[in-house]
Amino acid sequence: MKILIIVPTLNEKRNIESFYKKIKKERTKYNILFIDDNSKDGSQELIKKISKKDKKISYIFRAKKMGIGSAHKAGLRWCYKKRYHIVVTIDVDGTHNPKYIKLLIHNLKNNDIVITNRFTKKGSLRGWPVHRIFLTYFRYFLVKSVLSMPYDSSGAFRCINCKKIPLSDLILAKDDGYSFFWESVFLLQRKKYKIFEIGIPMPYRQVGSSHMKLKDIYYAFFYLFFVFIKKIFGKYNY
Repeated sequence: MKILIIVPTLNEKRNIESFYKKIKKERTKYNILFIDDNSKDGSQELIKKISKKDKKISYIFRAKKMGIGSAHKAGLRWCYKKRYHIVVTIDVDGTHNPKYIKLLIHNLKNNDIVITNRFTKKGSLRGWPVHRIFLTYFRYFLVKSVLSMPYDSSGAFRCINCKKIPLSDLILAKDDGYSFFWESVFLLQRKKYKIFEIGIPMPYRQVGSSHMKLKDIYYAFFYLFFVFIKKIFGKYNY
């Protein structure tokens, strides 16, 4: 069974090596695809160095920052082109522990996609700044209420059965930024795919800073309202 792990990066040099070591500890035959959006901190040089030692490492280096959603779409296209059976998407910043990858894959047996939930386990956001906890909860309940979704759909740590979901449905979401995550789950739900959630702890990043800016937050709320209006008037048909 061919399994690919998609890892978007942007100025994450200080996190890449520790992430790679955690993956190696799992002693599994995962292939890894790094997608870097023109990092300036030496991330690309480190990825190249690792790939020379480990043939299971591949990478896509893009000329500029094109958005986290766009990076996931690029990774998914590469995955399907190479005919992988399972794909896992994960953040490299330390919030997603690779030890849970096996659990995600195990729960994929009777489902089409397995996603992670930050709110079902008590203390899963331990160590997060108060303002980030507030924003995360607010977004969760807003998306859940507006789009009638029972999931924590904004997370990037997920596992997909490539045999059951065609690429066209995975990249159907129009947004190329952070809203890609909830929009893609929203569309998969509308298409009646089997979505399963696993509650896991997600500690706050210890190294580096979040790439989400204030403008990203404003745009996300605007885009959610846009999708909601289209849904009400039956214009959200893709």
